[in-house]
Amino acid sequence: MANTSIILRVELDHAKVTFGDVAAAISKSGGDITSIDVIRPGKDSSVRDITVEVVDTEEDNVVESLRKQDGINLINVSDRTFLVHLGGKIKIQPTLPIKNRDDLSRVYTPGVAKVCTAIHENPEKAYSLTIKRNTVAVVSDGTAVLGLGDVGPYAAAPVMEGKAMLFKQLAGVDAFPICLDTRDTEEIIRTIKAMSPIFGGINLEDISSPRCFEIERRLSEELEIPVFHDDQHGTAVVVIAGLLNALKVVNKRIENIRVVVNGIGAAGVSICKMLLSAGVTKLVPVDREGAIVRGGTYEHEMWQWLADQPQVEATGGTLKEVIKGADVFIGVSRGNLLNGEDIRGMGPDPIVFAMANPVPEVSPEEALPHARVYATGRSDFPNQINNVLVFPGLFRGALDCRARCINEPMKLAAARAIASVVTGGELNELYIIPSIFNDQVVIEVRKAVVQTAILTGVARRIPKDFR
Repeated sequence: MANTSIILRVELDHAKVTFGDVAAAISKSGGDITSIDVIRPGKDSSVRDITVEVVDTEEDNVVESLRKQDGINLINVSDRTFLVHLGGKIKIQPTLPIKNRDDLSRVYTPGVAKVCTAIHENPEKAYSLTIKRNTVAVVSDGTAVLGLGDVGPYAAAPVMEGKAMLFKQLAGVDAFPICLDTRDTEEIIRTIKAMSPIFGGINLEDISSPRCFEIERRLSEELEIPVFHDDQHGTAVVVIAGLLNALKVVNKRIENIRVVVNGIGAAGVSICKMLLSAGVTKLVPVDREGAIVRGGTYEHEMWQWLADQPQVEATGGTLKEVIKGADVFIGVSRGNLLNGEDIRGMGPDPIVFAMANPVPEVSPEEALPHARVYATGRSDFPNQINNVLVFPGLFRGALDCRARCINEPMKLAAARAIASVVTGGELNELYIIPSIFNDQVVIEVRKAVVQTAILTGVARRIPKDFR
């Protein structure tokens, strides 16, 4: 269960209650007081702001306990998470002030005309003379928001704003949220293409499967700027990074392991593709209907692609059947599908990445007695598989070298770069993935992405530090 922080503004009638009564009521109903601010002191009454840490499900209990108590007037309840989002979380600022007519004539009319003419004569100058060189569009239709599902474009906006914040803070990339009020694949593609001239890259986010596959593929083919669907590839990159380090912990080689991937949607397909690129030779993709088998026939285009790969096993079965003897389990599906007995039935020193949110496919209480390495998508457990480790550095590198696309070698290089941030002396069962706040992550990912873009011929510019 998730915790939240609320601020309770209360007025106390000192003839009827003491602050000790307030604290006791909050504690008994499941809250934990973290700070107290006196807003208005007084002899007969006082007003205070009380910050309370509380489990989401207990918030109503805390509020109700104060409302019921005589002598306490509950003036207001503020959720600190909501306060952070008031008015949005990003804004646009000019790079220089316009103080006089001379400034105006240079940034706007008439001086701007010669800059427009220069770009018209050579469109590549848009990279040096506009925001294109450092700006990414974060685009969603709100149909597959993490943990929420199909909430639509308005409700998706806070997530896209948060992503834009992370782009800027972690990698200095200017990003802008674009939430499209359409679910039509062709209209989404057409709209993104139409607005692409101002952007140096497109980060697709929270678009449901299977439409996301075609949208990304078509845009990658039809645009000359990098397009990256983070739900697919961001997850896959961090999974591979974590797996590379986990294999060092258990002393196994990637070409010898048997891997079961459960949940063959957007992220699952990309994970499977990257596992094959990284050298996995025994792969078992599993969805609700059971294992996808080599030689099988499937309506889903990506499932069929997997069924055509020689590394995919030919024997079918349910998840609980095929996980027996596996070295690695990777889950991007739903919670509580497995238990401790299932993990005990895996191969020696099993690696378990249970990334369903908010409830993992197998809980740490069930998995840890049997799994050698356990990772989730949650921040309150060790080894969090988090996309934030990928997209800032990846786009920083792609923008710096003006890459035409983000190809598979660049993604694999990013995964290896993330893994490399955890040094041999630090690596252990509880630390296979670096923190998102480790400043070496963006540096190493950028470097690896630029180097690989140059080697694979998709870079249109070589940054000074690579010459």
